[in-house]
Amino acid sequence: MLTLRLYLLQRITALLMAPLVLGHLAVMIYAIRGGLSAAEILGRTQGSVLWFMFYGTFVLAVAIHGAIGLRAILHEWAGVKGATLEVVMWITGLGLFTLGARAVWAVTIV
Repeated sequence: MLTLRLYLLQRITALLMAPLVLGHLAVMIYAIRGGLSAAEILGRTQGSVLWFMFYGTFVLAVAIHGAIGLRAILHEWAGVKGATLEVVMWITGLGLFTLGARAVWAVTIV
C-alpha cells in the first residue's frame, strides 16, 4: 500500500512540475533575450509573493518527486530495503527541500 501511495504521489508531483518547468523555462528565455542582468532579475523577484509561491511550489514538488525516484532506483538497482531505504528517501527529500527553500528565500524575500 505504501508503494502505491508513493507511486501516485510521484505521478502527482510530475503533473504539478510539468507546467512549472515550462513556466521557469519561459521566464529564463525572456530574461536572456531581454538582456536582463542578475541585479535586474533580483529587483523584479525580491518581495514578490507570486514568485515565492511559484518557486516554493516548484521546490516542494521537486523534493518529493526526487526523493521518491531515488528510493525506487535504490530499491530496484541496489536492492536496498527496509528502514535504510526509508531513511535515505527522507534525508534526500529534506535535503533537496532545504537547499531549494534557501534559494527561493534568497531570491524572493531578502
